[in-house]
Amino acid sequence: MPRFFCDDISGGMINITGPDARHIGRSLRMRLGDEITVCSGGTEYLARILTISDECVSCETLDKKESENEPDVFVTLFQAVPKGDKLDFIVQKATELGVSRICPVLTSRCVSRPDKKSFDKKLERLRRISLEACKQSGRAKLVEITPLLSFEQCLEQMKHCDLSLVCYEKGGRSLCRETLEGKRDIGLLIGSEGGFEQEEADRAEASGAVLTGLGKRILRCETAPVAALSVIMNLTGNM
Repeated sequence: MPRFFCDDISGGMINITGPDARHIGRSLRMRLGDEITVCSGGTEYLARILTISDECVSCETLDKKESENEPDVFVTLFQAVPKGDKLDFIVQKATELGVSRICPVLTSRCVSRPDKKSFDKKLERLRRISLEACKQSGRAKLVEITPLLSFEQCLEQMKHCDLSLVCYEKGGRSLCRETLEGKRDIGLLIGSEGGFEQEEADRAEASGAVLTGLGKRILRCETAPVAALSVIMNLTGNM
């Protein structure tokens, strides 16, 4: 069943606007009376289409339930900005795996160093990629993708997590051996090409983060978050 995200839900009515409205009428060729799934903040609504136009599709809610597809752990991926379009891939796969928030970070070894203005333009595409991944994977909550953070801002935000993990290429405790029981707000920091400077690893550890490893093999910067998130979701019973 087609799946959409919408916050305009009131009194048993849902109004879907923008590109999704056009997609329903033109691409999907849906008709009055057809049923769709509409998601908002973790709740799934079964809805019946009442009116269709390019500007707005109005629906009535038939049923609602809390989604069973959302993990019960809130994971923030702090991802050092990689080269090229690798961040597109990371956002897509992290969304599918159940991440709740993605924070792009500028670290010392980032080859790609966009300024705030140019990265803000990229944010729109990243959010579209995440939205489509949410629909494809059956999620009921949108993933927050923040503007670019400095390394200092990243460390400050990680202090508010129940547990902060840094995947460090020079070693640390195996992620598979971490005790995640009772941890419901986890921060995960992944480096770009070349990983982290020693000084960055030291600062992260001094701020309370745990240095951890993903095995003896060196993973690409776009592979590491997929591997780490898979381990975290498995250890917390969400895989």
